[in-house]
Amino acid sequence: MSLVTILPQEGLDIQLAYATPDNFMGKVIYQNAHCYLHQEAATLLEKARQLAVEQGFGLRIFDAFRPSEAQWRLWEHTPDPNYVADPRRGSPHGRGIAIDLTLFDLESGKSLEMGTSFDDLSLRSHHGNQEVSSKAQYNRYLLLGIMMSAGWDLYLNEWWHYQLFNPRTYPLLCDAEAPIRMMA
Repeated sequence: MSLVTILPQEGLDIQLAYATPDNFMGKVIYQNAHCYLHQEAATLLEKARQLAVEQGFGLRIFDAFRPSEAQWRLWEHTPDPNYVADPRRGSPHGRGIAIDLTLFDLESGKSLEMGTSFDDLSLRSHHGNQEVSSKAQYNRYLLLGIMMSAGWDLYLNEWWHYQLFNPRTYPLLCDAEAPIRMMA
């Protein structure tokens, strides 16, 4: 299985959080900011991008393929299976079939209000959480509708995480299997 490179285009912005210290760990995990997905996930991402653009929105990607080496770092920092997959079982990200993202307004470039930041490891980031504003709930449902209409499955604990169905049918991948390595 090979990973395909995802590049920015109209309605698709890439800001890989783990290539910066702007993530729940507060440090850089990916030395090289490359965005990759399994071909099947890339096809569904394009469907979602088209649906978003038709409504005046774009998709801003925070994470996609995550090498197994990176998953170990996250787990060592926060071994909480509600928010970080145990690397012994593997994450859909480590299979190239998951994506973390939000919506942004095509005209202004601003991200829509979602009630929490990406990587907020709390109950407030769960789908259907009513402690966030009604505007944030609306925007989460908008993202959910776009992603599910394009064929993605959701993860209930994170409004930003979507993945292909039946993730365990895809193999786990390490950094050496990326077209260009992401880790140091």
